[in-house]
Amino acid sequence: MTTKGIGAERQHRIGAIEQLEQRLLWLSSWMIHHANHIRPKRDGLKVGGHQASCASMTTIMAALYFHALRPQDKVAVKPHAGPVLHAVHYLLGQQTRERMERFRGLGGVQSYPSRTKDVIPVDFSTGSVGLGVAITAFSSLVQDYLIAHGQLREEAAGRMIALMGDAELDEGNIYECLIEGYKHDLRNCWWVVDYNRQSLDATTADRMFRRFDDIFETCGWRVITLKHGKLQREAFARPGGKALEDWIDNCPNAEFSALTFQGGAAWRQRLEADIGARAGVKKLLDSYDDDALARLMTNLGGHCVETLMDAFDSANDDRPTLFIAYTVKGHGLPLAGHKDNHSGMMNPTQMEAFRTAQGVAQGDEWEPWGGLGDNAAAQLQAFVETSPLARKAKEAEAPSVPVPARLPVPDGAEQSTQAAFGRILLDLAKSGEELGDRIVTTAPDVTQTTNLGAFVNQRGLFRRQELADVFQKAKIPSAQKWAAHAAGQHIELGIAENNFFLMLASLGLAAPHFGTRLLPVGTVYDPFIARGLDALNYGCYSDARFLLIGTPSGLTLAAEGGAHQSINTPLIGMGQPGLTCFEPAYADEVALLMRWAFDNMQRPEGSSVYLRLSTRTIPQIARADDAWEEDAVAGAYWLRRPAPRAEAAIVFSGVVAPEALAAWEELADDIPGLGLLNVTSPDLLHRQWSAARAARWTGEGDNRSHIERLLDALAPGASLVTVIDGAPGALSWLGGVKGMRVSPLGTDRFGQTGDQPDLYRAYRLDSEAIIDAAAELFLNA
Repeated sequence: MTTKGIGAERQHRIGAIEQLEQRLLWLSSWMIHHANHIRPKRDGLKVGGHQASCASMTTIMAALYFHALRPQDKVAVKPHAGPVLHAVHYLLGQQTRERMERFRGLGGVQSYPSRTKDVIPVDFSTGSVGLGVAITAFSSLVQDYLIAHGQLREEAAGRMIALMGDAELDEGNIYECLIEGYKHDLRNCWWVVDYNRQSLDATTADRMFRRFDDIFETCGWRVITLKHGKLQREAFARPGGKALEDWIDNCPNAEFSALTFQGGAAWRQRLEADIGARAGVKKLLDSYDDDALARLMTNLGGHCVETLMDAFDSANDDRPTLFIAYTVKGHGLPLAGHKDNHSGMMNPTQMEAFRTAQGVAQGDEWEPWGGLGDNAAAQLQAFVETSPLARKAKEAEAPSVPVPARLPVPDGAEQSTQAAFGRILLDLAKSGEELGDRIVTTAPDVTQTTNLGAFVNQRGLFRRQELADVFQKAKIPSAQKWAAHAAGQHIELGIAENNFFLMLASLGLAAPHFGTRLLPVGTVYDPFIARGLDALNYGCYSDARFLLIGTPSGLTLAAEGGAHQSINTPLIGMGQPGLTCFEPAYADEVALLMRWAFDNMQRPEGSSVYLRLSTRTIPQIARADDAWEEDAVAGAYWLRRPAPRAEAAIVFSGVVAPEALAAWEELADDIPGLGLLNVTSPDLLHRQWSAARAARWTGEGDNRSHIERLLDALAPGASLVTVIDGAPGALSWLGGVKGMRVSPLGTDRFGQTGDQPDLYRAYRLDSEAIIDAAAELFLNA
């Protein structure tokens, strides 16, 4: 093709994308308007939808999706630009008018892009700002892991792209991610900043944009700033243009926004006052009428298709790249530049004027190509249908990884659940089973102290480039033999729990993202789960699958002091959707539940799994048979079965098993038929109980839950003493199942330094406290 032909083709492409940008602007604006002003409101509440935030992104998304994006690339869309994403897929025929008409309504388009709730392809859920940005970096690391392990071809590598608002750059987790990415030689990652300089409450700080270059370049990123569009660059080349360029570059954000809202006449008045006396400026300004001057002044890089295309084309290697695209919030709308436009929207009069300006006839508002002639519509539709985006394949159905019927139970008369976990993982590493090959472990700098060390010694650290162990080469004795190489299966992270959970989420999405299933296992000190709770919730909402090990936990940490003694984590486990929480007491329970977890993580209806473990070594118990296992997986089993219609039971969970067993032995003669119930999962029990009650209320069934069947063994008015090294509310609800009286023991206040016997006595977790609680129930009966 001749140079002239290439130029004509490029101009055709630019023109098509400019038309698509207008379609996206119209459809996203109309979708929000319809939900707020046309669709009947039964509750009288504002629906919302962020028209201005969508408008500042439409040119960027048009250029990205219909020019730069390749089928293997994946995108996390700025939460408030969700309607634009749905408009993109509406033009592709992958979204329905019915769902768009129900935007933010039940069964309709979600407020923010969601992998689990939306029907269109959504690569990454977004909503809690910053997390959807950082996860793209960790997904790129997962892609590198799969390439290094021969599970993905290098040429199939895609870019992990985040479209972000500039206010998201205030989120600390982004900078934690930057540092981690630098350590791991991040590549194939683009972050595109919609730099509209307005957040929810205010315009952003003027001085910050000069610092982003420094911060990102220090971490190895290329920074491409798109400040001026083609119209502005052409004006700058004319007499007086340099003065205009300097004025724009030095205009404070707040003033630029205010002038944008006021329009061409205000721009002219201000420019003439500030630089009108400079050579050539007056003539330059006079060459534009007010409307044209307003278009010129807002022709920033993020609103110029040609500028965006050139920038995306220039980053054609695997270096991580930050694009800072200057934009106007609300660009193309009457809301443009107003400081209140974040939650504002066009009123019906403004929308009618906008419809007219777009050439959309009344009744054609939902037409994908409304406002275009038949020929133009056909050409644009053909352009969309032949775009790389239209060829993007559906997410793969990754084959399941076989899970052995049983995992070996570590030997030992006395063991801790944490040690048992580490030994089971080591056995898998040595087994030669495919399961061992698909496990990927990670931890926020607590690999040794959470018993992952043996697995890492066996399987190695993951590094794309081999890294020598200096201590080993020098023959200095060390328990750590952590060879770092491309075949390693442990991803080492620094002390940042947000990074840890985003890494787990990315690994847990390997199956749908890359067609290869990984089984991530992450360990973290149990009290510090709360430090990464937003990212944990994000991973679960995205339906990522992983095994989370919280250890050590509870007052049992003793000498570590109150800050390290987790209290509310059992309640976090119970309250977190997409996460099934267990608290095993014995080593054989750990083996059973780990086996169940690896299977459950792969089931379509499955979930991630959280095991709350402990470093406390306790005597193991002899099993007569395997009959207990089915009940243990369901959430609880009778360690000591009560006599029929017994009047009481002790109920415990986890590491307090010795205290519960000792109290049972002392009380058994005084309370005939006393039961001892081991609750392995308060979470499962409560969820099943709630589901069973809901089914009965709606007439969908009369199935009784597992906990109801277990408590049937007791008399209707029986009493329960519950005990857990954690928040007592995790078990105290059991009294509500059958209307039983409960005396709950647990920890609901900060601990302190001490040894385990002293703390158990001080915080009423010892066997004496259990006996006292039982006595209190019967004395007050």
